Amino acid sequence: MAIKFGTDGWRAVISDEFTFANVRHVAQAIAEVLLEDAGATQVPLAVVGFDTRFLSDRYAQAVSEVLAGNGLRVALAKGDAPTPVISYAIPRMSAVGGVMITASHNPPRYNGIKLKAAYGGSANTADTRRVEAKLSANLVAGREPARLAAEPAGAQERIVRFDPFPDYREHVNRLLDLAAIGRTKLRVAVDAMYGSGRGYLRDLLAMAGAEVVEIRGEMNPGFNGIHPEPIARHLKPLIDLMRGGGFDLGLATDGDADRIGAVGPTGRFIDPHCIMTLALRYLVDQRGLRGSVVKTVSTTQMLNRLAGKYGLALHETPVGFNYISDLMLTDDVLIGGEESGGISIKGHIPEGDGVLMGLLFAELIARSGQSPEALMSEVMAEIGQFDYARNDFQVRPFDKPTLVARLVDMAPSTLAGIPLAMVNTRDGVKYLLADDSWLLIRPSGTEPVLRVYAEAHSPDTVQALLAEGRALADAAGV
Repeated sequence: MAIKFGTDGWRAVISDEFTFANVRHVAQAIAEVLLEDAGATQVPLAVVGFDTRFLSDRYAQAVSEVLAGNGLRVALAKGDAPTPVISYAIPRMSAVGGVMITASHNPPRYNGIKLKAAYGGSANTADTRRVEAKLSANLVAGREPARLAAEPAGAQERIVRFDPFPDYREHVNRLLDLAAIGRTKLRVAVDAMYGSGRGYLRDLLAMAGAEVVEIRGEMNPGFNGIHPEPIARHLKPLIDLMRGGGFDLGLATDGDADRIGAVGPTGRFIDPHCIMTLALRYLVDQRGLRGSVVKTVSTTQMLNRLAGKYGLALHETPVGFNYISDLMLTDDVLIGGEESGGISIKGHIPEGDGVLMGLLFAELIARSGQSPEALMSEVMAEIGQFDYARNDFQVRPFDKPTLVARLVDMAPSTLAGIPLAMVNTRDGVKYLLADDSWLLIRPSGTEPVLRVYAEAHSPDTVQALLAEGRALADAAGV
């Protein structure tokens, strides 16, 4: 068994590699790392949460028993909860770290483990490598995980159930101007996509005074066969609801609610590029905040242009929120996020949070009195027109360094008739063009998929870039 942590944890197919035995072995390795990090702490605390997937609650119980068996106290969520809500509970409760049972936006057949650090963000690569090393050593030595069964553990107050919602609610009320939502009686449709954001975003909006309807919020461990990722092709029920009229804003969260997507009153999908752009503009112009901007290599150049306009530093990272998290811990970051919808802001934990960003987006819509479509037209009149698209392709296994080297060697002088300005190999290969258009070719960090991304100043140019990107990948032997 070779269990490896990717950009945000370990994910595998349920009852194939993701079994109770393997989960317990991983939990044992995590327990050993957390105890090392706790140092002289008398009885360190770990927080455990879970999403709505098949058996997630049972896997969370199994993890809790192993952590307790190793001498940790465990705060186990009473019910399914969003990853960022569980993550916020870790520093709030002064825990040494935490475990979230989720495969996030992956298809229903997957489950996974996200390891969280004491600061509430994802554990860094060095720590996940420590977990992998301890796991391997335990398996080679034939050591079985320590376990303290639930009932005795509960009797000893080693495993205590808790509700993470009240503390999180107080935090977002301090961080955001939710009263603005109530003053305008904003009408919001929320699509929980059967994930663990169900109830959370809906209830927080309702408490703020919005008129809210939630769809796909019932418990369905198979997600009714959908892929719980809040992108346009998976949001037809929300798009249809918005086109029917009666709502100012549609919001969608993924399987564990660490990602956000939105839909305007016309039924137009508002992708995370636009959400981040409007959020940055709002935080600076309306809230008077300053700080650096952090984005991944696959995220819009609109942020570059806005950061330049405001005189803000901009940092570009590889794909994965853990890279953004590292900068949020060391720099004065105003907003950080990625193309997939994981976004956070100053004052919050270094963790993508679909619930928080849904509330912030509702706040800025309420205060502007305009639709997301109108606001995007307004901002593009200031910084230029941008369009974006991404194509994903199933691929056979390949060597990433070899692919990158070939794509760099094959770099054309122009793409879609636009001169090439530079080649970036921070994560995959990104061809940045003279007019701020770009093409990125990179493998997924969690699936056997090659992703081809493009952004340009017209939809036709985007499609031309995507076609050239696929041709380049084919020529490189993928």
